[in-house]
Amino acid sequence: MTEHKATPSVTVNYARNGSSKKSNELGMRVMQERAYEKRGEQYLLIKSPPASGKSRALMFIALDKLNNQGVKKTIIVVPEKTIGASFNNEPLSNCGFYWDWEVTPKWNLCNAPGEDGGKVNSVKAFLDIDDPILVCTHATFRFAVDKFGVPAFDNCLIAVDEFHHVSANPDNKLGAHLSEFIARDKVHLVAMTGSYFRGDAEAVLSPEDESRFETVTYTYYEQLNGYEYLKTLDIGYFFYSSGDYTKEITEVLDPSEKTILHIPNVNSRESQKDKYGEVERIFSALGDWEGTDEDTGFQLIRTEQGKVIKVADLVDDDPKRDKVSAALKRPEAKLDRDFVDVIIALGMAKEGFDWIWCEHALTVGYRSSLTEIIQIIGRATRDAEGKTRARFTNLIAEPDASEEAVTDAVNDTLKAIAASLLMEQVLTPKFNFTPKTPTSGPQEGFDYGENGYDPNGSNVGFNEETGQFQIEIKGLAEPKSDNAKRVCQEDLNEVITAFVQDKTALERGLFDEEVVPEELTQLRMGKIVKDKYPELDTEDQEAVRQHAIAALNLTQQAKDIANQDDSGEISANTAFVDGVRKFAMDVRELDIDLIDRINPFSEAYAILAKAMDEESLKQVKAVINSKKVQLTEEEARELATRAVQFKRERGRLPDITSADPWERRMAEGIAFLQRRVMEESHG
Repeated sequence: MTEHKATPSVTVNYARNGSSKKSNELGMRVMQERAYEKRGEQYLLIKSPPASGKSRALMFIALDKLNNQGVKKTIIVVPEKTIGASFNNEPLSNCGFYWDWEVTPKWNLCNAPGEDGGKVNSVKAFLDIDDPILVCTHATFRFAVDKFGVPAFDNCLIAVDEFHHVSANPDNKLGAHLSEFIARDKVHLVAMTGSYFRGDAEAVLSPEDESRFETVTYTYYEQLNGYEYLKTLDIGYFFYSSGDYTKEITEVLDPSEKTILHIPNVNSRESQKDKYGEVERIFSALGDWEGTDEDTGFQLIRTEQGKVIKVADLVDDDPKRDKVSAALKRPEAKLDRDFVDVIIALGMAKEGFDWIWCEHALTVGYRSSLTEIIQIIGRATRDAEGKTRARFTNLIAEPDASEEAVTDAVNDTLKAIAASLLMEQVLTPKFNFTPKTPTSGPQEGFDYGENGYDPNGSNVGFNEETGQFQIEIKGLAEPKSDNAKRVCQEDLNEVITAFVQDKTALERGLFDEEVVPEELTQLRMGKIVKDKYPELDTEDQEAVRQHAIAALNLTQQAKDIANQDDSGEISANTAFVDGVRKFAMDVRELDIDLIDRINPFSEAYAILAKAMDEESLKQVKAVINSKKVQLTEEEARELATRAVQFKRERGRLPDITSADPWERRMAEGIAFLQRRVMEESHG
């Protein structure tokens, strides 16, 4: 077995304080208690990672609405039938709650036989009787709303699991129906998701609808920091160059690790167009095949070390797969670490799949949706006895010599980097930024490090219990409206998601050696915020932009310091927190201008340069640089707007001969508009 050499783009360590697994007197864990405190809200959005207990949180809330708030019925909608099992009966009173969760078998339509047409009629039958709870798929619910109309669901609680399947795009039927429900305002809505963003960069809800929701946020950091066993999570990617990933699979696939291996979609560049042949070659890479377990259908393979491992093949879609799938749902799969060793899947074992022993989520080929990657990583972030480390690896084809292949590879590489950057943000503690002023002082509950709070310097406070930073930044714009404050408090990751998915920003930030960082941090991020939150005024848009770029750049700088520090000053347990503090202390003053002058993608490029062959990297650069575009009128107008701000602060317009590249760039924007005016005036 070759030692795996995937280059982690981020390694995060957690304290394992056990808090996220402790229950209160009502049987609620931390996230569930936090959600239950908001049970009186008509519209509730729960953002919480996989395995944090969202399903049970919904049970607590729904039972209170049914018994205390006058709601007549609860309808739970899930994206696929298998997830319906998450809402099976639970004797909640055994743990101290007031009522038990009970679903009459015929009203869990995920378990019921028949096609959606019959199930749609079952929804109407449910609405016409007194039974309180129904579980169905997104599809069944959509068809039912189409057939019976929005008013038929008045006075119901509609709970939407995996809410990121919803989109504000009018072509998204579920999203359109929910907008109608909100406009009518006669239902309660609970939305639950571990990733409140979409792979296609569409908004999940319109700003108007989203403003109606009260948000409960429980971060990945809180969840993992509160585990008992899992301490370290690695996120990385690895490039293979042979043209056939199965020839290099052992570079990253270790049979001694409990692994879920997702092979590529048959239409992807990495696919060998023969899913069965690919699985057989993976078997051969793992060891010698010795037969099939009659009871479970698992494949038995003897590794080089002489151990017989059990491999669940979910790719083979003949009737044998049903036996394998059923075996993975047995209680032994959760209780016995050695029940199965490797799971190979294509389109399965992702959303809602619960195998707590998984240590390695290995995905071949880029997945087009960032939410899908979040879900796949979530398979490895369950807490289990003896499991101290978990990792996610994205195995991607390295570019070859042909221009077409290079272009495809560039796109996949950019998407993989975007996913990595996003995961770095998702996994870190929450940032709370405040302006540094003469009256600033320490905030209660935050630890400011060994020397305490410095009224004359940059301060970084950290609350380990809540997993939150409090960071002072000179010149930081404060949000004024309630909506802007909500975005800065709750939605910075969604803003950063849109930014790292911006292909122009990624390409230029990674490969354009002439790029001025402010073009990315001010122009590109500024445009994304304006497009995402058009209802905010200019000042609030700028405040959101500053908060988002501060969160992204501080994460990148802290990661770099934590990865490079070999002085012994930074411990593994506190590496990220210490990295943020060290960066704040090392700069002369932590101000927003300094943060804007950092290229958000420079650290990602450093990782890429280590992971990719030098010649391939040159090819990628060449492809990007061949596509350089000239300044657009929209960009010039934004530069001119920044130039006006520059004049207010400095008393003069930017100089096109300045030694400062950003000042020159602003002056170029003014010159561009002046030329355009002259051209138009001369016909």
